[in-house]
Amino acid sequence: MQTLLIFSHTFWKDSKVNRALLESAQTLSNVKIHNLNETYKDGVINAESEVALLKDSQKIIFQFPLFWFSTPALMKEWQDRVLTHILYGKDSKLLQGKKFQVITTLGGAKESYDGHHGYSLNTILSPLTSAFKYCGCEILESFAIFSAKVDTLPMQEYLETLQNDKQQSVRSKIWE
Repeated sequence: MQTLLIFSHTFWKDSKVNRALLESAQTLSNVKIHNLNETYKDGVINAESEVALLKDSQKIIFQFPLFWFSTPALMKEWQDRVLTHILYGKDSKLLQGKKFQVITTLGGAKESYDGHHGYSLNTILSPLTSAFKYCGCEILESFAIFSAKVDTLPMQEYLETLQNDKQQSVRSKIWE
């Protein structure tokens, strides 16, 4: 199964955790890493190019560090431009039957996202999963790395998540 890992990071140049994750993902032959920060340094998303990448993929992963309860701005721009282009374009069923998953890193502890601030992590991620479900994707459980530090990353579990296309037994795979 070909997996398209779409990545964005507001502070990509300073990234340690996500840079280490992406470097390990490069070892997987069935995973194409698409770094929006490197591809669109000017912030202008080319929807046609993105659609071409999506056509060849059976699994789509959004990977990003969670900042202020959301995705990086460039990833939101991607959603607005590309999903709108698909939905109102000539191939509105393009994402039908594909799998979608979120992988996110968080600086905060797991307890910070247990709902005591009003929202759980699954609720925070629901705009992403809802949009892709609306477009016809099967939603896989999210994979979250809390209190993310480069020297304690669950690298084996991360790589397994990239390759796995089956539903996990829990709502979110969580590592701390």
